[in-house]
Order: sequence, then C-alpha cells, then structure tokens
Amino acid sequence: MMTSKRNTLSKAIRLSLALAVSCGLGLAMAQSAKPIKILVGFPPGGGTDAAARILADKLKDELGVPVVVENKPGAGGQIAAQALKAAAADGSTLFLSHDHTITILPMVVKNPGYAPAQDFVPVAGFATFVNAFAVSGGTPAKSVAEYVNWVKSTGSKGAVGIPAPASTPEFLVKVIGEKFKLDLLAAPYRGSAPMMADMLGNQIAAGVASVPDFIENHKAGKVRVVAVLGASRQAALPDVPTMTELGVPGLEDMPYYGIFAPAGTPKPFIDGFSAAMAKVLAMPDVRNQLSQMGLTVGHMTPAQLGQREKAYAQTWTRIIKDSGFQPQ
Repeated sequence: MMTSKRNTLSKAIRLSLALAVSCGLGLAMAQSAKPIKILVGFPPGGGTDAAARILADKLKDELGVPVVVENKPGAGGQIAAQALKAAAADGSTLFLSHDHTITILPMVVKNPGYAPAQDFVPVAGFATFVNAFAVSGGTPAKSVAEYVNWVKSTGSKGAVGIPAPASTPEFLVKVIGEKFKLDLLAAPYRGSAPMMADMLGNQIAAGVASVPDFIENHKAGKVRVVAVLGASRQAALPDVPTMTELGVPGLEDMPYYGIFAPAGTPKPFIDGFSAAMAKVLAMPDVRNQLSQMGLTVGHMTPAQLGQREKAYAQTWTRIIKDSGFQPQ
C-alpha cells in the first residue's frame, strides 16, 4: 500500500512538471529523476542539519527521486539563501531554514543579498521550536539564579555564545543581561556546532541557541539547559523553567522551521512537495526523532508557513527596534 501511494505521488509530481513545461518553463523541469537538493545554511552536526537529513531520508522514498542535503554554511545562512535566489526555479533546489535567515537577517543586515518576500516562496513548514539558555559543564551554576551570582562573583563580563551575529540569540543575550543587571557579551560563532564544541571544552561558559542544538548534550549531562523561551515548558525538558517564569516576559513567540523555493517555482510542484512533507511528518518515527530534538512537529501549508513568518517578523521588529540596533 505504501509503495502504491509513493508511486501515485511520484506520478503526480511528474505530471506537475510536465504541466510546467507546457507553460513554457523549460524541458529541464520534465526530468523527474533529477535530484532535489535541500540547502542548509549551517555546518553539519547542528540541529538544522540533523532535521534536514531526517526529512531528506524519507522524502526520497515518498517522492521517488533522490533528495540530498547540501551544507552551505556561513554568514548566518546568507550564503545558502543567496544560492537559493540564484538557483533555477524548477523545483531542483530548495532551502531548509529556521527564522534567522528568512526573518531576522533582512532586518539586521542592510544588504543581505536577497529579499525573502520577492525572491522566495514558502513550500512547507514542519516545526516550531524555542531557544534556550544553557551553561557549560565546567560552570558551577545549575540555574539562571546561580549563573547570575556566579558571573557577578567573577567581576568580569560573562561571554555567552551565539550561533550567528545579529541573530535572535544575540538580542536575547542583551535582554537577559538587562533583566539580571549583568554585563554580558554575545560571542558569535559560525553555527551552533562550533559553539557547542567550545561549550563542551569549557572554552565558553554559556550559550543561547535552539533547544535542538542543546538537547543531546543536555541529556548526556555535558551542558545544562537552565531556561527556555516560549509560552510554556517544553515536553523534552519538563524540569526547565521558561524565561517568563523567571520574570523575563515578551519572549513567548516561537521560531519556526520551513522549506522555501526560488520565486517562480511552479505551484503544482510546491503543492506536491508540501503534500509529501505532510505524509512524512505523519510517520511516527519521523515525529519521534524530531520531537526528541525538542521540536514541536506540525505540517504547515505554504500559506500557513507564510502567515507564521509574518507573525514572527512583527514580534521581532519590535524587539530589535527597542534594542536600538542599527542594520549593518
């Protein structure tokens, strides 16, 4: 039965591509065996890369064509986003990203090299998540209060790792510092994987990143997540309080994960791929793997992903403006 469904979906996508050709979009789109490349803007080993590989493994079977993940790290995802903009709008190149590259970077960088509203179209959302504040294993603190006291006792700046400059974690470091009257310094990395390496080596005492970036090392006792953002505690971290509980409200809106295509990609392909994503996300093993990473799994149609991005942008436009940050 599963093979029959996959064959049916694969035929539907081939038909969509054939229809695109009839509209004058080029014979190249009719090559249904052409691999689908999913760009990831961060290095292997981080949460975004892990999610992409889980999905690609199932999508290749569901779609009946090869689906490969290509890492293009650098500049907080800008390099991958620019590559998506330059790619042919034939469904062969997609971009799996969280909020940072799609929503935040265009607010904080004067010339990111792309304009999401004009250059990209949403294809499918697959999860929301929350950011978290964690301390390294070499730090004596086991809570935010203990971390605050520890930093104050050292009489120096508290360096806090962040996966990328001018990212939501950087603004969160500022908000946390102001709330607890700490002189915190956001230390940017080229992705969560190198940041985590320094935390595991006790080269930096704390970090702010997504729950998926911390979850495995937290469970292994190598780092300690001491607070999460969002409106409620996370199922994967039930004993960890929210920042709202700790007296830092206004950080409840959850970031998102989604897949985007170059503007002009035919709607039949987008709808077919989104339908395939819905089937993959309904698979118990996929939901379990993504949930264990700290993601709240749920399929979003192209329209729903677009609405989620707009709502998130409204929240962070206010936060960034209130911080006094000027685009660079």
